[in-house]
Parts: sequence; C-alpha cells; structure tokens
Amino acid sequence: QVQLVESGGGLVQAGGSLRLSCAASGRTFSDYAMGWFRQAPGKEREFVAAISWSSIGIFYTNSVKGRFTISRDNAKNTVYLQMNSLKPEDTAIYYCAVQTGSGSYYPARGMDYWGQGTQVTVSS
Repeated sequence: QVQLVESGGGLVQAGGSLRLSCAASGRTFSDYAMGWFRQAPGKEREFVAAISWSSIGIFYTNSVKGRFTISRDNAKNTVYLQMNSLKPEDTAIYYCAVQTGSGSYYPARGMDYWGQGTQVTVSS
C-alpha cells in the first residue's frame, strides 16, 4: 500500500508559477515510477508528466513541454511538479500517482496508487 499526499496548489494569475509536491509513504518509494495527472471540469483525467525511479526517464504531454518540470527526491520520498508560465487552460485538479513494477514508466500500463489531488486555478 502506498499513500500519496499532494500539496502546493492554489490560485495564480496567468504567467505565474506554482510548485506541486507529492509526499509518499507506505512502501519503497524510490523503486517506482511516479506521475502527475490532471482533470479539468467536465473533462477526463489526462497525463501531464512522469519520471522513472532513477530520474533518467522523464516524459511530458506536449501542452506542458518547456513550461513544467517533474523531479523527485528519493531521500525525501517526494516528487515535484514545477509549473511555470501557467495558462488558464492549466486549471484542473492535479493528481500524483505511482506505477509499481520495474521503476521505468510504461504509459500503457496504468497507475496503481493515486493521491487525493490538489486544485490549481489559473486566472486570466
């Protein structure tokens, strides 16, 4: 069992920045791939970014490339999402998730544990 707690969401103006954090507990965090997903009102949840256990494999959806940065600190059992140049269309609930297994991220495999989410609102 893995517990995930997100923090760092809030209200920000377009062009601003936020840093999301996700603290993990319960199992060996450093063995697993981690990801960030988001769900906007009336839309399905979508992939944002993922990072392998070693931080060598990093993936982003096209709409956030160059603006968002995913990173992790295995000593602190925490994964981060630095979000810069935020746009109103980034408004969503952001979820942290774990993919157990080899530690590499496999998009088709799905995620195994999810946090409760943190709200990000970007005003125009």
